[in-house]
Amino acid sequence: MVLEITDIMKILPHRPPMLLVDRITEIDPFKSATGIKNVTMNEPFFVGHFPDHPIMPGVLILEAMAQVGGVAMLYPEENRGKIAMFGGMENIKFKRPVVPGDQLVTKAHIVKVRGEFGLLHCDGYVGDQLAASADFKFAMRKEENM
Repeated sequence: MVLEITDIMKILPHRPPMLLVDRITEIDPFKSATGIKNVTMNEPFFVGHFPDHPIMPGVLILEAMAQVGGVAMLYPEENRGKIAMFGGMENIKFKRPVVPGDQLVTKAHIVKVRGEFGLLHCDGYVGDQLAASADFKFAMRKEENM
């Protein structure tokens, strides 16, 4: 199943410029998802990071990866309207820079969920090269309970 940007915006509360996933190419609801972020020179962060050597900031790579996992978590109808919030990040590794023209492909897997808390593992690739990986702790909350 493929989810286009309009479908993603029905699931995630993020909006540009903080919506960092362009398409979901595979989804197994509440288990895993694969999504893409097309990185272009038009991204606002490249103005200052870095003008002569544009590199996508690591925190935004992590955010893009987590958003793919967020789609997997929030896709089931019973989770719509909730917000997935970071509780922590561990085992973060950056293996190569992500630059304009790259397509960041994230493979996200929900490792475990207990109540409204859980653990998500993501690997982000550019082509066949691992660009970054991380484990995310999260809490799913209804907006009124934040």
